[in-house]
Amino acid sequence: MSSEIVETRIRILEATVRMLEEHGGRGVRMGDIAKESGISRQAVYLHFASRAELLDATTKYRDEILDLDRRLAPSRAAKSGVERLALYIEFWGNYIPEIYGVAKALLLAQDTDEAAAAAWQARMLVMRDGCRAAIDALHSDGRLAPGWTQKRATDVLWTMLLVPNWENLTGECGWSNQQYVRWMKTVAERTFVKE
Repeated sequence: MSSEIVETRIRILEATVRMLEEHGGRGVRMGDIAKESGISRQAVYLHFASRAELLDATTKYRDEILDLDRRLAPSRAAKSGVERLALYIEFWGNYIPEIYGVAKALLLAQDTDEAAAAAWQARMLVMRDGCRAAIDALHSDGRLAPGWTQKRATDVLWTMLLVPNWENLTGECGWSNQQYVRWMKTVAERTFVKE
């Protein structure tokens, strides 16, 4: 891919991030993004065949810019399931504030915008996979608390860590992000780890 094509693609993705954060996901159309990036609408479509493809690429671009793989490395390299669970929650709790603008925009738009819903669902499936990996590690170590199946524990952990729950605790309840991370780790350990 030529450097000009790469530069144009990045301009489009950065414009999309800005517009999502500024407009809360509502009314961010391909033409608006073209105008914001200083290129033609047709050029946007040359890079992204649909709005759904663009929104999905935008979330992946944010992950790339924020160095997602490097940040997940500690939890992936954990020596035990208990450690993996704690490190995953720590990663996710500290990652949410950095993706919150785009996340909030997609969350707000998902009820009326299929492309936003698809992009958000794809991101949440990736997050769910991280929850599953942590629970699977607990299970492999023989440390998953009695009464939990791996699937059910994954379901509950994923639900606990959803962005709206973070938003409620840090916004409505006034928790600091540090408190959020500490208490989610505590609740998860007390809930899922066999003594």
